[in-house]
Amino acid sequence: IPMTVRAIKAGAVEFLPKPFADADLLAAITQGLDKDRLALQRREDLAAVQARYASLTPREGEVLALMLQGLRNKQTADRLGISEVTVKVHRHNIMEKMQAGSLPALVAMVNRLGR
Repeated sequence: IPMTVRAIKAGAVEFLPKPFADADLLAAITQGLDKDRLALQRREDLAAVQARYASLTPREGEVLALMLQGLRNKQTADRLGISEVTVKVHRHNIMEKMQAGSLPALVAMVNRLGR
C-alpha cells in the first residue's frame, strides 16, 4: 500500500501489481496517453488565450477591464474620457483579437487567465 500511495502521488495513472494481464497494461498505457493528450491540449489552449490577451493595447486592456465590470459603452467612455464611438471600436477590436464570439465567451477566457 505505501508503494501504491507514493506512485499515485508521483503522478501514476494506474498501479498494476504483479502479475498483471497484458490487457490491463495496455489499458493503463492508453489511459495515460489520453490523460497526457488532454493536458497538452489544455496547455496549448491556455497559451493561445494568453497570446491573444497579450496582443491587446493598453487602452484595450482598460476597456476590457471596464467591460468585465459590466459598464456600458457610455459609462466606459465617461470613465476613460473618450468618446462612446471610440469605446465601441475598442470593444470590437477586443472581441476580434480575443476571438470571442460573445461577451460570456470573453469573460470565460479572461477567467481562465486568472484576471
